[in-house]
Amino acid sequence: MARLIVLPLFFISVTIFGFSTLVESRSRARMYLELQCRSALYPDLCVQTLLPYVSKTGLPSPQVLAQISLASCLSKARFTKTYLTIVAKKLNETESISGNNEAVEECIRQINDGVNQITLSFKELQKIGKDGDENFMWHESNVQTWVSAALTDATTCIDGILGEGFGRREQAMIKARFVNVKQLASNSLAMFSRFTTRYRASRGIKNPKTVS
Repeated sequence: MARLIVLPLFFISVTIFGFSTLVESRSRARMYLELQCRSALYPDLCVQTLLPYVSKTGLPSPQVLAQISLASCLSKARFTKTYLTIVAKKLNETESISGNNEAVEECIRQINDGVNQITLSFKELQKIGKDGDENFMWHESNVQTWVSAALTDATTCIDGILGEGFGRREQAMIKARFVNVKQLASNSLAMFSRFTTRYRASRGIKNPKTVS
């Protein structure tokens, strides 16, 4: 009879220990990400975006976090592009107000540009450190330029949609998606800046703004 009691207690103990270890690991990961995301304009979203990708056995480097942040932004931009394509198709079938169609088509152009720019940025980020430090500033400038352009594209679409004769529901749904892309792009810039600052310090690369 005693053995029947001991075995369940043993498994319960193992389960509790495993759960406690998991909680401790997740807590450590969250603390690490809160530190990394403190310079982001949307720190809560930053932590929420990165937390699922943090390993239990190790914490990603600033470069990896910047890559994950950009990849998440790219995924959301692609999803938004698909959603807008569906909206445009429905408008072409049912909408009599041509201004709405034009606004959505313009948003599709903007998100297409954004997807391309974020894709280029992600590929450029992966090159840093692989072809020599002499090319670091070139890669850095490209990533900053392209992500900033994607951020501008998202803002342009939001302004265009709000200026047209959409219903509140349509406006809210489109705006929400572009605001999310905009926030993720902003956070990606912050994570990239944090990485490049560390990279410069570790390699002794001077910031051109401070070079006399």
